[in-house]
Amino acid sequence: MAERAKPGNIRTYRDLVAWQKAMALAELLYKVTAAFPPDERFGLISQLRRAGVSVPSNIAEGYGRARTAEYCRYLEMSRGSLYELQTQAELARRLGWLRGKDLSALRESMRELDAVLSGLLRSVRKSVE
Repeated sequence: MAERAKPGNIRTYRDLVAWQKAMALAELLYKVTAAFPPDERFGLISQLRRAGVSVPSNIAEGYGRARTAEYCRYLEMSRGSLYELQTQAELARRLGWLRGKDLSALRESMRELDAVLSGLLRSVRKSVE
């Protein structure tokens, strides 16, 4: 069983910057979708929130896996959920439900998380080379 290298100050998934940024993004999503039309509660609101919660959840679950390959797979799923979220946010923008400061904050949060998550994935992959 391959062990995953953990940098000195990382003791739990909560210490990962990627997880912290993903949680902040999920929180932001709940706030901005609260202003969406009520009839979208089971539509786009639900999709956005589920994808948003999936990102930090997969980071945490992957961290808890015993094998590095599994960790990478969960980080890839997390990134996939982030891309799904970007697509859904674009649809909300096109429909006029996401704009102004909310749109800017969401885009910036997703951009930063994408960069951090990609870096984490590269780092984990490199640890097994």
